[in-house]
Amino acid sequence: MPFAIYVLGLGIFTMVTSEFLVAGLMPQLSDDLGAGIPQIGYLVSVYAAAMALGGPLLTALLLRLRQKTALVLLYVVFLAGQALGALATGYGLMVAARLVTGAASGAFFGVALAVCVRITGPEVRGRATSIVLGGLMVGTVLGLPLSQVAGEHYGWRFAFWAVAALAALSLAVTCGAVPALPKEEPDGTGGSVRAELGAFRNARLWTAFATSMLIIGATFAAFSYFVPILTDVTGFAAGTVPLLLVLYGAATVVGNAVVGRLADRHTMVVLGTGLALNTVFLTLFALGAGNAATALTAMTGIGLVGVTMNPAMVTRVMRTANDRPLVNTVHTSFITLGVVVGSWVGGIGVAHWGLRAPLWTGAAMAVLGLLTLLPEVLRRTAPSAPSAVESSLPTTERPTRV
Repeated sequence: MPFAIYVLGLGIFTMVTSEFLVAGLMPQLSDDLGAGIPQIGYLVSVYAAAMALGGPLLTALLLRLRQKTALVLLYVVFLAGQALGALATGYGLMVAARLVTGAASGAFFGVALAVCVRITGPEVRGRATSIVLGGLMVGTVLGLPLSQVAGEHYGWRFAFWAVAALAALSLAVTCGAVPALPKEEPDGTGGSVRAELGAFRNARLWTAFATSMLIIGATFAAFSYFVPILTDVTGFAAGTVPLLLVLYGAATVVGNAVVGRLADRHTMVVLGTGLALNTVFLTLFALGAGNAATALTAMTGIGLVGVTMNPAMVTRVMRTANDRPLVNTVHTSFITLGVVVGSWVGGIGVAHWGLRAPLWTGAAMAVLGLLTLLPEVLRRTAPSAPSAVESSLPTTERPTRV
């Protein structure tokens, strides 16, 4: 496995840590910036929106550059946004900082995955993708607690500068470890942007995007409310919950590694099995949330088969369209949209039906995800239509299809 793959994973870890940074620093940010806790919470949504909308736009602007150059420029943009956040003296400046870092992060995902594909062979591509996306898993698990500890002991500005320093380190290693790949020639005629935009005329690509959004949405509908569910419904002490979330995080790392091994050869089987099992685990959690053993089993199961589907999701999208940055970045936007939609719908459920509602919401979204796989399954299992030449032959002379 090329060392550059781990470097790309480090970059994604850095940017995901920045995404969750605010969640662990809410009291300090609220006091210093003169904004309420809800307004500070919106900074997480601002980052996600910038990833979903700004990421593809920024990627399109960088398409004509070599991909290593694009990575370096995205690091520079991210560092500028992170520094602006660390120096912010008011809420408006912090919003601007989150918009910049979010857009850079969204574009980085797409370019990093494109580089990953180009520097690895087909036989290890699924594993390589899982390592790159492993930065997402580890960042999701460690970003919040690390920022919380740093904020409590050294202040929120230190936490922002710490992420900036990590980004600077990642940039330096990227300059030395990631090869200077030649520019790719676009398919067909016209410029690179036109060639990459042509992929979006494929209806199957949009179905794949929908599946990815529902997989992530199903998981985050539940994950966003794990803490109150575990304390108020299951009955765990508040001090125990961080340890339980570490268990969940460990499950995501294991699941990501397993899916990475299987994603290349068994893409659709992995996606179908993952969605089916996630439906089971979410339903089990909803029914047995009041029992500690059942809740832990279900939560661990969700960790194994939820966000860990990322390598298979990426493999499917690349095979459906192409492995270039714009398709990967738009795919990342749909994944981010899944986080937003899942958390939002889960919150509506909490407001109307209580803390078990997000678990039922997640199960329903997982079932919808399974339904989006049906057209692809039917397409693969349908018998091929006879060619024009075969149709012109008498029935007895047509070749037998095996």
